[in-house]
Amino acid sequence: MLNPRKSKTASASQDTPLPEGPHQSASVEGSSLPRRSRREALQSAAGLVLSAGVFSSVSAAPSSSANDKLKILCVGTANRAAANIDGIESQDIVGLCDVDSNYLSRVSARFPSAKTYADYREMISQEADSADAIVIATADHHHAPASIRAINAGLHCYCEKPLTHTIEEARIIAAAAKKMGVATQMGTQIHAVNNYRRVVEIVQAGVIGDIKEVHVWVGKGWGGGELPEKADPVPESLDWDLWLGPAPKRPYAAGRYHPAQWRRWWDFGQGTLGDMGCHYMDLPFWALDLRHPISCEAEGPEVHPETCPLGLVVRYKFPARGEMPPVDLTWYDGKQTPKTVAGQRVPGSGVMFVGSEGSMFADYSKYKLFPKEKFADFEPPKETIPNSIGHHAEWIQACKEGTPTTCNFDYSGALTESVLLGNVAFRTGKQLDWDGENIQATNCPEADQYLRKEYRQGWEVTA
Repeated sequence: MLNPRKSKTASASQDTPLPEGPHQSASVEGSSLPRRSRREALQSAAGLVLSAGVFSSVSAAPSSSANDKLKILCVGTANRAAANIDGIESQDIVGLCDVDSNYLSRVSARFPSAKTYADYREMISQEADSADAIVIATADHHHAPASIRAINAGLHCYCEKPLTHTIEEARIIAAAAKKMGVATQMGTQIHAVNNYRRVVEIVQAGVIGDIKEVHVWVGKGWGGGELPEKADPVPESLDWDLWLGPAPKRPYAAGRYHPAQWRRWWDFGQGTLGDMGCHYMDLPFWALDLRHPISCEAEGPEVHPETCPLGLVVRYKFPARGEMPPVDLTWYDGKQTPKTVAGQRVPGSGVMFVGSEGSMFADYSKYKLFPKEKFADFEPPKETIPNSIGHHAEWIQACKEGTPTTCNFDYSGALTESVLLGNVAFRTGKQLDWDGENIQATNCPEADQYLRKEYRQGWEVTA
């Protein structure tokens, strides 16, 4: 048996076992590794277990013992990033990066021993050999450039949803994580709540029969707007060029991009679908073992070259999986959010599974079975999926011990690809025949421009 690598400081261990599910695998043990050879060592560890026939993309070579604190770098320090920092504060935060010096200084006061940076490329280059892991919570267009550099440097990686800004990026990131054998987790925090586990158990127990139809909706609208007519002075605290990063240059406009409105713009985000799809579509992906659709089409307002739609309907067709039949999944957001689904009045957000023996509504915290009369005496099936030790704790344990994570980049990469495909279909205005294996809309070559993108020099994302 190989020994885990030791680090310099200690903390309480996380030793609760993690659940095994349809997108997980057995853990892999790592070796005692010096920091100086992180990249080579991780690749070697991955190669050893691969040759033994037990490696998968969701298992990682551990980087420290269970009693050690991880040394973590943080890209982004405010808003969603602040919540992630709260989730990992039990560890040793050794590097902080933010393009806004006001945000950076506030968090630096909380972690005074952490080195501070404005450019994550510099931080990764300078700190990777002495750090273990990285947490990335930025605008979507920075997810892949930061993740690929961290993974290639051998850092375990946690990245907010959606995993990437384009479908090609998601495939590149997942492949790199598998090659390097690092522990990964996408920030779909709701995946760790108990209710999702109970819903998955009910679906997979066949309580509502064969499921051929799923509806997913979110009453939220990130979209709309026109390019600002004039430029505004850039605040002294903000490095605007670094905020743009891989995106094409444009003038700063107060209140239009940083810090909160960037999701509306194609150059930086993916609208409501990109914001919420990975949270709500995660549930049917998990319960029904979905991966790549074979068809996708979308409808909404006239396509705007700069901003995302305020209401969208996306129709996906997924093939049969083993004994499970093909399934149609429909997404609705913003102005297209339905009032009733499968004959039931529904709240502003949720998921409805429509089966041959009944239907089930679910959201983050509850589920309901229909028809009510049929399920009046319903007794849930035996719990088979253990409750999570916590979304961030799960990833921390994986970094230390090589245990699996439930939102690793293999699973969440495929989820992200499907989510983003809806916007590709919308922007082309066509029904796409989708070859997921080869990342190609076989009937629509013009879709290619939305599957991948150009980067400003120095920000490229390559395999």
